[in-house]
Amino acid sequence: MSPIQKYAIGAGAAVLLSWIFLPGFVTLLILLGVVAAPVVGYFMLDPSQRERLKRVRRRGIGS
Repeated sequence: MSPIQKYAIGAGAAVLLSWIFLPGFVTLLILLGVVAAPVVGYFMLDPSQRERLKRVRRRGIGS
């Protein structure tokens, strides 16, 4: 199982648990924070930094 799949499963479990135990608005804020923060961070990178990040992802860490 890839690390991205593990993160997705963990995020799904966290959202389900928060949906059960917290009000809907708080769960929505958590979901937006989990999803929107990495996207905004990626778009804040320079084009050269984005390209470097793509190379590292393609090559994989440690291989």
